[in-house]
Amino acid sequence: MRPEEISKLLKKLSSIRGRHTELITVYIPAGANILAISKQLEAEKSTASNIKSKVTRKNVIEALEKIVRELKGVKKTPENGLVIFCGNTAKKEGQQNIEFFALEPHVPINIKMYRCDQKFLTEPLRELVEKHDKYGLLVLDRHESTFGLLDGKTIIPLSHHTSEVPGKIKAGGQSAARFARIREEVSKAFFKRTGERLIKEFGEASGREIKGILIGGPGPTKEDFLAEADIGKLREKIIAVEDIGYADESGLELLVEKAQTALEKAEITKEKNLLKDFFELLGKNKEKVAYGEGAVRKALQSGAVEKLLISEEFDEKNNALSKEFQKMAKDTAAEIVFISTETEEGISFMNLSGIGAFLRFST
Repeated sequence: MRPEEISKLLKKLSSIRGRHTELITVYIPAGANILAISKQLEAEKSTASNIKSKVTRKNVIEALEKIVRELKGVKKTPENGLVIFCGNTAKKEGQQNIEFFALEPHVPINIKMYRCDQKFLTEPLRELVEKHDKYGLLVLDRHESTFGLLDGKTIIPLSHHTSEVPGKIKAGGQSAARFARIREEVSKAFFKRTGERLIKEFGEASGREIKGILIGGPGPTKEDFLAEADIGKLREKIIAVEDIGYADESGLELLVEKAQTALEKAEITKEKNLLKDFFELLGKNKEKVAYGEGAVRKALQSGAVEKLLISEEFDEKNNALSKEFQKMAKDTAAEIVFISTETEEGISFMNLSGIGAFLRFST
């Protein structure tokens, strides 16, 4: 199932609430023995028979039986695994409507889980389909530095380095002054090496497409680093500099926590800038953009679309048409961008038609 199809199903599933703990979620990982999974679900029926409420017990057992029946027709676990949602979705107390949903994710899953609750467990699947922006992370002091990558909500440590900066001494006079100069020189050299590593980790040659860089450190250390390091164009990608007391892996977590506001603003700013470009071209250079169903369809059919813009509200209200346009865009290697209505620009775009495109050439 395609990510956009999964997203639509997740939206529906997330809105369902059971009257009691009678909604079943099953995650079957790639490579799992489907027969063994079926036997385990059969065994869950005996556990369900202990449920005190007669109505809830009946609904859970019937949902389990339905899952087991459906799995009998599956000879082998699909390549990417299988996720099943089943239970009584009736909105009124005392009524029964056992619904079954099953999907194969677009990427392999390694989660094995059975859950019976008042809601379907969609979070692990949601994580797979959400498009994750990546951010470079650096925490440092004068003695060590740690690099990491923020991928969605996951922090991935990349590398850790130490300096040769000596600790402070209690000696006074000329010895203290000379020692301070040595410490300062070694610190500057460490900052320069850290700048070189920053380029290695997050520069173009790294192959990592990052949206921005977050830097953290105690006191003035981070500012001293930025004054000494030659990081070229990466300086433009720095979206937050935070005061962090640790320069190890725990510091990466603290950095992300402190930079939440900056991360949220970066995402909103990206969307606002995209729509700003769209509206500017619409006013000054109309042949570079298209909007409305007819004009966008024509552009897609001729392969002229470079970037297709779809309002999330348009997608919800005109799902079949949205899917058709997305398929046409994929067939012509056009990028697809969904636009929220959380900004004034997003609302204006929806009011314009909710569907638009940047063009490779005029049609």
